Amino acid sequence: RSGGRIGSRGIGTRFLLLEHTGAKTGAARVTPLLYAPDGNRFVVAASNAGSDRPPAWWVNLQAHPDVSVRVGRKAVLVHARRAEGDEATRLWALLEESWKLFDEYRAATEREIPVVVLEPRG
Repeated sequence: RSGGRIGSRGIGTRFLLLEHTGAKTGAARVTPLLYAPDGNRFVVAASNAGSDRPPAWWVNLQAHPDVSVRVGRKAVLVHARRAEGDEATRLWALLEESWKLFDEYRAATEREIPVVVLEPRG
């Protein structure tokens, strides 16, 4: 309704709207996520607030990685992929800078929390 003017920023945080497709249902979904910018890429954590279960949006992205994000008024077509190795370590530090609770989420679960890179397509 606000064209992205309301809700894209919180207290010291940035939010995007992830527009994705259900892995099983094929239904359109929209999920607000905290993100950290990395150049023209968006970095998100599939933390599910430290739950032992991955968030549904991450399951959906693994089945359908070509999605779109809305940041403010801007819509961007992106391809989702999991960061690995040194890249994941560097990007996790960016995420922790944007939301201090990510470290607590990591401590709360035994599963490895994926760092997800949303790269612009085209």
